[in-house]
Amino acid sequence: MPKLPNLTAAEPIPDAAKKEVDRILQTGDLFRYSSDHSPVALLEAEFAKALGSKFALAVSSCSAALFLSLKALGLPRDSKVLIPAFTFAAVPSSVLHADCVPVLCECGDDYRIDLDDFAQKLPMADAVIISHMRGHTSDMDAIMALCDAAGVPVIEDAAHSLGTTWDGRNIGTIGKVGCFSFQSYKMLNAGEGGIMVTDDADLIAQAIIMSGAYEHNWQKHPVLHAAFAKWQNKLPLYNLRLNTLSATLIRPQLDALAERVANGRRNHDHVVEILGRCQWISVPNALPQENRAPDSVQFNLRGMTDTQVDDFTGQAAASGLNVQVFGRSQDNARAFWNWHFLTENPDRPKTREMLNRACDVRLPSRLSLEECDAVAQTILDALGATMKA
Repeated sequence: MPKLPNLTAAEPIPDAAKKEVDRILQTGDLFRYSSDHSPVALLEAEFAKALGSKFALAVSSCSAALFLSLKALGLPRDSKVLIPAFTFAAVPSSVLHADCVPVLCECGDDYRIDLDDFAQKLPMADAVIISHMRGHTSDMDAIMALCDAAGVPVIEDAAHSLGTTWDGRNIGTIGKVGCFSFQSYKMLNAGEGGIMVTDDADLIAQAIIMSGAYEHNWQKHPVLHAAFAKWQNKLPLYNLRLNTLSATLIRPQLDALAERVANGRRNHDHVVEILGRCQWISVPNALPQENRAPDSVQFNLRGMTDTQVDDFTGQAAASGLNVQVFGRSQDNARAFWNWHFLTENPDRPKTREMLNRACDVRLPSRLSLEECDAVAQTILDALGATMKA
């Protein structure tokens, strides 16, 4: 069996990006508004076209995109925003930064939103953020039907879902706004960065101004200028712009996205097929409308005690493989009970139970099938050693 690959290394930066970075460094031109043809503006145009959206705004992170989306919705202070209880801590944080109150919705053992709990809590919500956590898509047909009927806007947190489609539509283009990440462990690697897409000119105009398009820098964005004129000098500036170097790193990677998505899906399905034979593992099925773009694999441990779960992760670590159990990892930022910054954070028992058995392993698209075999076999060996003991 081949040795375990390095799962923490990010997607490689194309040579074309390196050459352009060298050129820009020679000029010292790192600010997105220094020219009318900034790499940031070019990235926004290319990304919007790739997703099939009218507008895009590149910012400093996906968290910044979520925050600006909420602010651009014009929600009053203390508005309630319904979010999944299984998400990254940055999501409730962005709600708090926008002077709103996060309301947590239960998630099931398939990592998706519990639709009964969602429907029950929706009447109290002024907005909804749907986190496609680790690329698992909740039932967007049901969610959009409920939210459209209630007149509640939907923001898609698609940090893990670039390249995923739902019934042929790109994830991130189904709700009012879609937010994506360029952090190193995502499909497109800039170290940090994010982008939001929408078809709403008034919303994107507000987000652009608040992102830091001071004075008349908004004129360098291809959006209806009437919307900008409406909001100029009426909104605070949060200065969340993306810099030129980050955009330069991302742009050539757009050409590699389709191949990365295909390879990531191949690797994921290959590992899932192997793990699915194990009696102590269950892997949730994709929904029929969902065509995922995974860069990691998740599975649930079954018929095991807490001690056995901890022993399993220890066995895997001893073999060089980091298997994260969301609810058993100390201070995990995806376990809602660790969000001590929330004023109110009642228990979500269904989500808690899932998180205490849900495992997460990175599975970058650059891996070969032989390397995927090594990952899968290490998991099975660690489980075998644990349960034999």
